[in-house]
Amino acid sequence: MESVVIQNSQTSMSEQEFYYTVERACVAEFKDRGSKFIGYSFPIGSVEEFKQRLEEVKKEHPKATHHCFAYRIGTDKNTFRVSDDGEPSGTAGKPILGQLDSKSLTNILVVVVRYFGGTLLGVPGLINAYKSAASMVLQLTPVVQRNIEVNYTLQFDYTQMNDIMMIVKQMNCTVLEQEISMFCRLKIGISKARLQEALYRLEEIRNVEIKKAEVRSLK
Repeated sequence: MESVVIQNSQTSMSEQEFYYTVERACVAEFKDRGSKFIGYSFPIGSVEEFKQRLEEVKKEHPKATHHCFAYRIGTDKNTFRVSDDGEPSGTAGKPILGQLDSKSLTNILVVVVRYFGGTLLGVPGLINAYKSAASMVLQLTPVVQRNIEVNYTLQFDYTQMNDIMMIVKQMNCTVLEQEISMFCRLKIGISKARLQEALYRLEEIRNVEIKKAEVRSLK
């Protein structure tokens, strides 16, 4: 059984300046009464990337009885999905998601592959097994703190390029798009923690048009 759930985050986007995620994939194994549970963690940034990673795990374990998972994407934490993949409802996906939430992680996927060992574990046993496999792989997965960025579009004369890029570099902004000609256009992500300072310095440069973009980005 699969479900997509939307919920409100306790901390609003306007209050957050950073989030926690992972940088690399890890794997761990948990065994219970003959059944083997292999947990995989992956950093992801989109639903398309989730699908790709899940397909990779399924190709690696084509004979496994279940490929259960949970993922969460975005700093508002409202984009997530869980799957029990044939296990009794609520015994796999939710316990995995619970482990992600216990570490306040986002932009992450955890897949737990099960090879049935011949003994039924029951609902409590399954919940414990999937929770344990997810917990074990997350213990091995280094957690990193990333800044939340706000996107802005800058338009300016080519002669101002050096002054603009100096601020972009010093403020550790992310260059998302750029069009360089006699009249330039630059789309950048500015860390929320340094937003006021960066905008103040950019606004000091004359004849630079600064416009806020709609979508916040992650860094």
